[in-house]
Formats: sequence, structure tokens, C-alpha cells
Amino acid sequence: MPSHTFILNGEKVTVEVEDDVRLLWVLRDLLGVTGPKYGCGLNVCKACTSHINGKAFSPCSVPVSKIKPTDEITTIEGLAATVGKDLHPMQRAWLDQDVAQCGYCQPGQIMTAVAKVKQARAKGRELTDADFDEIRNICRCGTYTRIRAAIKSGAKNM
Repeated sequence: MPSHTFILNGEKVTVEVEDDVRLLWVLRDLLGVTGPKYGCGLNVCKACTSHINGKAFSPCSVPVSKIKPTDEITTIEGLAATVGKDLHPMQRAWLDQDVAQCGYCQPGQIMTAVAKVKQARAKGRELTDADFDEIRNICRCGTYTRIRAAIKSGAKNM
């Protein structure tokens, strides 16, 4: 069976799995990292959003064979460590704004929000309404107003 190595939440990991297995299943089933949720498996709902080398992506749509040994995968479980605190500022904002209802989409929402803030700042600007409109994570509970408020709040502390 093929062996695949990459960096997960700051630690080098190696798994033996077929090349065509989606990274989401490697994370959840083989490595026990259950923050990224399975929703659609088609890169549509974004419940599984994680970061690859600091950018948001959907591991449900990426075969593990596409991940290089130098790729850094960050899931919601490793997000706080990126700022050296118990909670990332975006996670704290989620709690402060009382965003979650069922909570299923929240890890993906937070990971997308962090990447979107970093993307805007890399361009030398803050988030705009157009940036918010580009966020396509689906929330069945419909807490979009609180999600936007939390992203604005979290961005101030990032």
C-alpha cells in the first residue's frame, strides 16, 4: 500500500492508504482528526474546510496523492496553535457572538474566515462586504448574521 507523508497541525504524519482516498477520510478515519466534517464530498458545502499551506481548501475533494510531504495541513484542531494560545481569535469571536446552533458547519466556517482575513490583509486591506459575499460555507441553521459579526470581531484581534 502506498505511503503518504505531510505535516498535520504542526506534526509530520505518515499514513499507508491508497492514492485515490480523499484527504478528508485520511484525516477523519485514519488520523482521528474529526473537526473537518463530511457534508457533500463535492467541494460545495465547505463543512470540511481546512488550510493547506495557509489557504482554505476542501479536503473532501483532494486525493491524498496530491498532498506533498512539505504541505502543511491545518484543521480546526490545530488552529489555536498557529497563534500560540488556547483559542484562535476567530474561535473566541465565535463564542463571544454565540454563533453556533447545531455547530456542524462551524469548524469549516471558522477556517474559511481565518483564511479570508489573511487573504485580504495580504492585499493590504481589511474585509469588505464583497469578501463576505464570497464565503460559500453552508449553514443549515442560518446563523449567517452572527457568523458575519463573529468574523468582523475575530478579524480585529487577528
